[in-house]
Amino acid sequence: MTDFAKIAALLAALPIWGAGVNLAAAADTSPRLVEFESPLAGPQALQGYLRLPDGRGPSPAVVLLHGCGGGWRALDERWGKRLAEWGYVTLTVDRFGTRGITSACTGVPPATLYDAYRALNFLAGQSSVDLSRVAVVGFSQGAMLALLSVERGQIERSSSEKFRAAIGFYPPCLGLKGNMTVPTLILIGELDDWTPATECRNLVEGRDDWGISREKGQGIPIEITVYPGAYHDFDVPSLATPVKMLGHHLEFNEQARDRSADALRKFLQATIGGSEKQP
Repeated sequence: MTDFAKIAALLAALPIWGAGVNLAAAADTSPRLVEFESPLAGPQALQGYLRLPDGRGPSPAVVLLHGCGGGWRALDERWGKRLAEWGYVTLTVDRFGTRGITSACTGVPPATLYDAYRALNFLAGQSSVDLSRVAVVGFSQGAMLALLSVERGQIERSSSEKFRAAIGFYPPCLGLKGNMTVPTLILIGELDDWTPATECRNLVEGRDDWGISREKGQGIPIEITVYPGAYHDFDVPSLATPVKMLGHHLEFNEQARDRSADALRKFLQATIGGSEKQP
């Protein structure tokens, strides 16, 4: 689980905007479906929902990556809308739709490993975005992809553009090395039985799953917040009635959701700033 190949193996009605359109004038937080270039096997480009904050840009931006079950539209409504209200441009990536994938909970599709940087490269062409202030935020499988995007290695080296911060909501931490290139935050539930908090604590503390520590001082330290009483998907209100998925407990936890929103906002403010351009 420690090398790149193993990680890869585990692992409507809205107008469509092209990559070259000038979006700076459309200052509102409603989502727009955008298509952007990517080397997909099929004929369709990668797509996602783009939201612009009120006010004059360029603004800091956040790329959002959904989990193994898809649900990118729900993720955009849940977090893209909130982040846009906070003053961030958001791009919620649909990793599955144009590839014909409905679910990927038994392994990460290798084609999606670079989607965070495909989204970042799209944002690089938008006048509404301050490219020096872009973060990536992922959830579950998408959280692992977010962390891999800023961990020193093949994926991080794939793009000349770089993220300035990364946040992972309940990521699978097993197999990650933790040699991060930017400030990184993990938010996870203490009772998560799908992506255990213990594995993420080991990552943050520099230990791998065999008790071996990485070299002292290697990489930028990772922050972690563990929410007592919270399970996987603690931020998803539709899971107010708990469900089982592949044998794992999924349940909304309002207190953990609200605390994570506060933690996310503070971390973004500290790493990429708020809506006002910093000197």
